[in-house]
Amino acid sequence: MGITSETQQKPSRTGRQRAATGRTDLQRERVLQVAAQLFADQGYANTTMAQIVRALGVTKPFVYYYFRDKQEIFETLSWRPAVECLTVMDFAPDDDRRAVDKVRDGIERLIRATIAHHPCAFFPYREPQVYRPEYQAASLKLAHHFYDRLCPLLEEARRDGDLDFDDTMITALAACSLPGFLYTWYQPGGRLSSDQMVAALAKLAWRVLGLREAPARSPTA
Repeated sequence: MGITSETQQKPSRTGRQRAATGRTDLQRERVLQVAAQLFADQGYANTTMAQIVRALGVTKPFVYYYFRDKQEIFETLSWRPAVECLTVMDFAPDDDRRAVDKVRDGIERLIRATIAHHPCAFFPYREPQVYRPEYQAASLKLAHHFYDRLCPLLEEARRDGDLDFDDTMITALAACSLPGFLYTWYQPGGRLSSDQMVAALAKLAWRVLGLREAPARSPTA
């Protein structure tokens, strides 16, 4: 079963905007893009609404039309990658692939989404103290949603003989922490491309999960 809209919904806290249009969506995205770069470069505490306004070349009412304050901007930037990353195990009910194939698919998509949402995916790791209790509660609910789907798949794959590990939750947390800790060192445009980074981290995750590769077939005569 897929994630419900209730689970996916960020606690509402918005500026004066009442109805979205194509133009207002574009302007809202413009605010988010500029703010994301400032937060990434300077941190939350050192970034002010005045700096965001100045970088955009607009007036303060323009920004406050879309967002109540800089905390709402920061939470909006953080929520998008959270939803994308933590719904990667939401497979369709008629998906009849083996559990191990779903695990591999989901973990790879988790890593890819984390990298794709740089730098915003790393804001919760860098500055967890910024978020409101309501936001933290919603994030925790989303994380539970993710692990409630991943852990049964891990256990099924272990029963199938495809994975070899001991404690399910510890293994799940260890494997999924790999993309999370990218925030301490990852920068786009580095030595490895995003595809190479996904492949490298996925390989490490398979080791944590105790993936048992199928034996190679003997060549036919």
